[in-house]
Amino acid sequence: MSATNPPIRTRFAPSPTGFIHLGNIRAALYPWAFARHHGGTFILRIEDTDVGRSTQEAVQVILDGMAWMGLDHDEGPFYQMQRMPRYREALRQLQDAGHVYPCYMSTAELDALRERQMAAGLKPRYDGTWRPEPGKTLPPVPAGVPPVLRFRTPLAGAVAWDDRVKGPVEFSNAELDDLVIARPDGTPTYNFCVVVDDIDMRITHVIRGDDHVNNTPRQIHIFRALGHEPPVYAHLPTVLNEQGEKLSKRNGAKSVLQYRDEGYLPDAMVNYLARLGWSHGDAEIFSREQFVQWFDLDHLGRSAAQFDGEKLKWVNAHYLRALPPQQLAEAVRPFLRRLGLHEQGVDLTGAVALLRERAHTLVEMAELCGMFYVQPQPDAALLAQHLTAPAQAALSDLRTALAALPSWDAPAIGAAMKQVLAAHQLKMPQLAMPLRLLVTGRLQTPSVDAVLALFTRDTVVQRLAANT
Repeated sequence: MSATNPPIRTRFAPSPTGFIHLGNIRAALYPWAFARHHGGTFILRIEDTDVGRSTQEAVQVILDGMAWMGLDHDEGPFYQMQRMPRYREALRQLQDAGHVYPCYMSTAELDALRERQMAAGLKPRYDGTWRPEPGKTLPPVPAGVPPVLRFRTPLAGAVAWDDRVKGPVEFSNAELDDLVIARPDGTPTYNFCVVVDDIDMRITHVIRGDDHVNNTPRQIHIFRALGHEPPVYAHLPTVLNEQGEKLSKRNGAKSVLQYRDEGYLPDAMVNYLARLGWSHGDAEIFSREQFVQWFDLDHLGRSAAQFDGEKLKWVNAHYLRALPPQQLAEAVRPFLRRLGLHEQGVDLTGAVALLRERAHTLVEMAELCGMFYVQPQPDAALLAQHLTAPAQAALSDLRTALAALPSWDAPAIGAAMKQVLAAHQLKMPQLAMPLRLLVTGRLQTPSVDAVLALFTRDTVVQRLAANT
């Protein structure tokens, strides 16, 4: 590609200060899809300069969540704390060019300034006390006070960009004060590190949440001070929870990995999250490959998207039912083990093929399959209600008929049940309900002949013999 049309390079840059929720992972999904669509590069960057709150455990949650979702990165993970020498080099570059100056205003002085401004009805902001200007006399440098470094924001004009989601956005420079870009100990701050990283990693498109919009004009100034033009920005509207509040860790958001543990499929999560702020016509269900093929920035929504747990379950159920039975059985198996169930006697592939229309998640599927792997313990009240004298007599005859069947399959079992019903002049529920209870311990199952066919003949006959 030409220099005016460089290869697409996107990034996901989370802070490892807690678990990663659906709103966070959506901010990874879209840049991942954009890079994949254009044959570009997707970069993972861990913004861990908040040393007090960043943890290795949180980093691992990010890595595990992305791996589960299948959001593979091409470069990284890069860690900002390992790039401190590079940031200090860029700081010196800005200082040498006169874009940065030391500020000795203490926290107490800054707080007092803000209180005075708010009391006067003004926007609280740094007033440029230590900003060097021609003909200006600066205050005496206080002894033993390490300064912060502030960026000299232009005093006049405006900074603007054409946001791929929001459209034209403009900030007056008069609304922006001089940003602190290095703390008293020399540690660079977030807005500065982000710009240096995006320059060094040659990021062409920044696709991130709109909580960063107010950072963008400051970052654009730093880009240009370092001699680079900023990337293309696309600021995604926030994701709301089911109560219409911003989805956040404090507002009931769950970790992405909790959805994994609750039995959701990664492809279903990708499909659901893709539609939570982007659309391709009326398509609701689409494969990961279709999503990558269709994805563009032109169809990102401008309004906040609201999470809907029932819609997610619906999407997940679709993907669950579409899995080949053998693959579904493999997915269900660890959830069975988590329930303390051991796969004995009944083929799990046949069980999930029979039950998959009734489950929304792998957890629900494992719980449904449980009837095949536990000794039934029917509720005494239900048993008294359904195991009537006529039903007992019919079940006794059915046990004899089942024991003598030439083949053990659903059609043969169904035919035997019909013969017994006719002989005893009973309706199907009068036989099927106690039959289900005695063999599975449950009142509700799929077609009872198909359920019985999954058990061995001996198991069914023995369970009936114990009660008839």
